[in-house]
Amino acid sequence: MACLLETPIRMSVLSSSARTQESAMEVTASSRHYVDRLFDPDPQKVLQGVVDMKNAVIGNNKQKANLIVLGAVPRLLYLLQQETSSTELKTECAVVLGSLAMGTENNVKSLLDCHIIPALLQGIPTFTRRRLLLPDLKFIEACLRCLRTIFTSPVTPVELLYTCLQDATVIPHLMSLLSRSRCTQEYVCHIYSHCCKAPDHQTILFNHGAVQNIAHLLTSASYKVRMQALKCFSVFAFENPQVSMTLVNVLVDGELLPQIFAKMLQRDKPIEMQLTAAKCLTYMCRAGAIRTDDICIVLKTLPCLVRMCSKERLLEERVEGAETLAYLIEPDVELQRIASITDHLIAMLADYFKYPSSVSAITDIKRLDHDLKHAHELRQAAFKLYASLGANDEDIRKKIIETENMMDRIVNGLSESSIKVRLAAVRCLHSLSRSVQQLRTSFQDHAVWKPLMKVLQNAPDEILVVASSTLCNLLLEFSPSKEPILESGAIELLCSLTQSENPALRVNGIWALMNMAFQAEQKIKTDILRGLSTEQLFRLLSDCDVNVLMKTLGLLRNLLSTRPHIDQIMNTHGKQIMQAVTLILEGEHNTEVKEQTLCILANIADGTTAKELIMTNDDILQKIKYYMGHSNVKLQLAAMFCISNLTWNEEEGAQERQDKLRDVGIVDILHKLSQSADANICDKAKTALQQYLA
Repeated sequence: MACLLETPIRMSVLSSSARTQESAMEVTASSRHYVDRLFDPDPQKVLQGVVDMKNAVIGNNKQKANLIVLGAVPRLLYLLQQETSSTELKTECAVVLGSLAMGTENNVKSLLDCHIIPALLQGIPTFTRRRLLLPDLKFIEACLRCLRTIFTSPVTPVELLYTCLQDATVIPHLMSLLSRSRCTQEYVCHIYSHCCKAPDHQTILFNHGAVQNIAHLLTSASYKVRMQALKCFSVFAFENPQVSMTLVNVLVDGELLPQIFAKMLQRDKPIEMQLTAAKCLTYMCRAGAIRTDDICIVLKTLPCLVRMCSKERLLEERVEGAETLAYLIEPDVELQRIASITDHLIAMLADYFKYPSSVSAITDIKRLDHDLKHAHELRQAAFKLYASLGANDEDIRKKIIETENMMDRIVNGLSESSIKVRLAAVRCLHSLSRSVQQLRTSFQDHAVWKPLMKVLQNAPDEILVVASSTLCNLLLEFSPSKEPILESGAIELLCSLTQSENPALRVNGIWALMNMAFQAEQKIKTDILRGLSTEQLFRLLSDCDVNVLMKTLGLLRNLLSTRPHIDQIMNTHGKQIMQAVTLILEGEHNTEVKEQTLCILANIADGTTAKELIMTNDDILQKIKYYMGHSNVKLQLAAMFCISNLTWNEEEGAQERQDKLRDVGIVDILHKLSQSADANICDKAKTALQQYLA
C-alpha cells in the first residue's frame, strides 16, 4: 500500500511544476505576441497592437518587465520618431513608454539605456530648418508625462536633462510648451523643479527666462500648475542671491511675487501650498533679498512654519516645517527670540521625540520600518531647530536644556544609527555648548564629553567638523570637561585632525589645541608640541588657508606664555619659530595675521633668555622698527609691546638692550610716537621712553 500511495504524490508535484512552467510559457508567449505585432507591415495593426499593449501593462509590473526584456522599448521609440508614423500611433507609443516608466526602478534603468530622454525630446520639436511644426497636443502631453515620470525617478541622474540641453534650442523649446495646456505647464514645471539641484542648474534655467515664463503660472486656475510653479521658485531661490534679488521685483497681475507668496501662507490654503510658499520666502530672506525684519517674514512666514510644527500636522509636514524654520532663523538672533516664544515652540518640539509611542507593540515589519524612518526624521528636525533656536541667546539655551529629558535625548542622539540624526544632535550640542553656564552645569552633570569623544572616532567629515567645533568649546579654560578630555587622549586625536585635507578640520584641530594650551601647565604644552611635531607646526604656519594660519598663531601665542614656558620652548624650537615669524612678517598676509605674529614676538620678548633671540636678530629688529611706523594702529601697538618688553629696565641686561635699540633708531621713533594723536600709541611710547630715564 505504501508504494501505491507514493506514486500519486509524485504525480501531484510534477503536475504542479508542469503547470507553473506552462503558465510562464503562456505569459512569455503573450508578451512575445505583443512585441511581434509592433513589426506588422499594416500600420493599423501596429496601432491596434500598441493599444492592446497599453491595456495589458496597466498595473502589471511583470508584464512590463517581460516586454522590456523582449525588446519592446527600442521598437516603440523607433515608431515614435518615424515621420511616417501617424500622430495617433506616436501618442500611443509615448503612453506605453510612460506606463513602462511607472514600473520598477529597473524598468527606468532599461529605458534610460535605450536613450529614451533624447528620443522623447526630439519627438516633440517646435522648429525645423524649414517650417514650424505644431504636433498634436495629446502627443506632446504624453511625451512630457513620460519625461516627468523618468526624471522624477530616483535612479535617473538629473544631469541627463542638462546633457540633452547642450543644444541651445531645447530649454526655450520646453519653455514654449508652457503655453500649450495646463498639463504641459504642470509637467514642464515638475521636470524643472525636480532637476534643479545645483547652482549651475539654477543659472541655466534663469538665463533661459524660467522666472519670467513660470511666474504667471502662479495665478493659474489649476491647483496642480500653481503648486509645480511654486516648487520651481523654491528651488530657483535656494541659496541663490541673483535669482532671489530678481524674484522680489517680478510682477504678476500687478502684484510682486513676495506678496503672492505671502497670500499663499494663509490658513485657508492647502498645507502643501503654505509650506512651499514659506520655503520660497525663507530662501529669499536667507539670500538677502528680503530683510529679516520684513513683515512678511516676522508676521507671516515664521508663524506659518511654527504652525507646521504642531502635533495636528502630518509627520512629513512637521519635519518639513521644523527644518525650514531652522534654516530661516539660523543666522538671526531676533528671529530666534520671536520663534522661541511663538506657540510654545520649544515645548512643542519635545513631542518630536515621542514618536512612535511604542515600537515594541508593532509586529508588521514594513510598518516598523516606516515608523522608525519617521522617528529618525522627526528627531533630526527637532535637533536642527533646537540648534538654530539656541545659536545666540543664553535664555533660549536655558529653556531648551530645561525641556523634558533634553540632555539625555541629545546624548542618545549622538549614538543614533542614523547618521543624519547623529549630525543634527551634534549640531544641537554645539549650539548649546556656547553657553558658559551650561558648560559648567548640565554638560558636566551628563558627562557629555564621553559620547562626544566617541563620535569623533572614525566619523565622516561632516560630523567631525561639528563635533570638533563642540570639543573646542568644551576645552575652554572655564569648562570642567577640559581635564577629563585631556586625560582621555584628546591631544593625539586633535593633532591628527590638523593633518586632514579638510581645512575646517585643520582649523578645529588647531583651535582645540589652542584652547587646551591656554594657561596650561608646562607638561600639557610639551605634550602638544610633541604630539604635533615641529614639522607639522611649521607646515601649518605656511598653510594657504588663513583660518588655519590664524589659529596656529593663536596656539603658538598660548604656548609662549609664562616666562619659564617661553624660555623652555624657545630653547628647543627657537630657531624654527624665528624663521616662521620672519617669513610671515615678510609675506603678503592680512593685518590680523601680522598683528598676531607681532604679539608672538612680544611674548618671546617677555622671556628671560628667549628675548636674546630677538636682540641677536637684526632682521627681526628692523621689522619691529618698520611696524612701529606702520599706518595701521594695531600693528604699531603690537610692535611697541615688543619694545616695551625688551627695554624693561628691571631685568638683567636691560642697559645693553636699550643701547642696541637706540643704535637701531628705535628711540627716535618712540619720541615721534609720544606725540601721536592716538592715546594708546602715545601712552605706550611714553612708557617705553621712561625705561630709558629710570
